[in-house]
Amino acid sequence: MSLFANVLGFSLFGLAARLGQLGIQKRNLFDNMTAHAVSMGAWGTFGYLAWQWDQKAGGIIAQKKLELAERRQ
Repeated sequence: MSLFANVLGFSLFGLAARLGQLGIQKRNLFDNMTAHAVSMGAWGTFGYLAWQWDQKAGGIIAQKKLELAERRQ
C-alpha cells in the first residue's frame, strides 16, 4: 500500500470518527472545523507511522528469509 493511500485512509477514518462523535452528541457537524482538521492530522500521523512500521517489518522479514535460505544450502 502506498504512503499516500495509507495516510489518506487514516485521515478519512479520523474525520468519520469525529463526525460520528458529534452525531452521538447531537451537535452541529460543521460547527468547529479546526477540530476536524486536528483529528484528521492526528489520524494521518498514525497512518504514516503504521506505514513506516509496515515497511520496516517487511524489510526484516525479507532479511530473515534470505538468512534462512542461506542456512538451508
